[in-house]
Amino acid sequence: MKIENEDALDNLVICHKCHTLHKEITIQDGSKACCRECGTVLYRYDSRLAEHGLALSIAALIFFAVANFFPLVKIELLGHEQFITIPKTFMSLFDSGFYIVGLICSFLIFIFPLMIFSIYSVVFLLLKLRIGEKLSKELLILLSHITPWSMSDIFLISVLVALVKLIGYAQIHMGIAFWALIAFVLLDLYVTRTIHVSEIWMLRKRVFLKENNVQEKSE
Repeated sequence: MKIENEDALDNLVICHKCHTLHKEITIQDGSKACCRECGTVLYRYDSRLAEHGLALSIAALIFFAVANFFPLVKIELLGHEQFITIPKTFMSLFDSGFYIVGLICSFLIFIFPLMIFSIYSVVFLLLKLRIGEKLSKELLILLSHITPWSMSDIFLISVLVALVKLIGYAQIHMGIAFWALIAFVLLDLYVTRTIHVSEIWMLRKRVFLKENNVQEKSE
């Protein structure tokens, strides 16, 4: 495939599985484009992607707040009760002298997930309002860098493993934050697996290309 200039790269899509290069074509609402070599979905077209993405992102942030600021589990052992929260796990690492481990865990489990869905919310809001062309670009670049570092699902699995080991020694009571964490992880997996960053880039290109064309006609 011959590339005439750098602008032509904006119309090309590469398969993330077999790395075959494709030319982006217009597809109908609700349909998807697949790789001609391996059949992997390249991109989808959803005319209401901004609205759906914004709703899912706000819901994820609500569950994230509940998961972090309410008790995760209550442990009863020999008449003593202890409430465990996610921020408390970080503080216990710092109190024990594991500063590097605590710092890494706070980024992977708290800061990065919060940043990811905050960026999602801002980007989808900007695209819905058709403003912030440069800001949306910078946020999407940042999003592509930090998305692989979100480890909320790994943290949930580690919590489940720890609870299974404690069942025989203490009484475990699940708090509201535990169910909120499950809901957040499910939303996290759904959004990151079904809404690819490349699709948001395509939506951004369509939104601001249309906006620029409208401005040119009005002038």
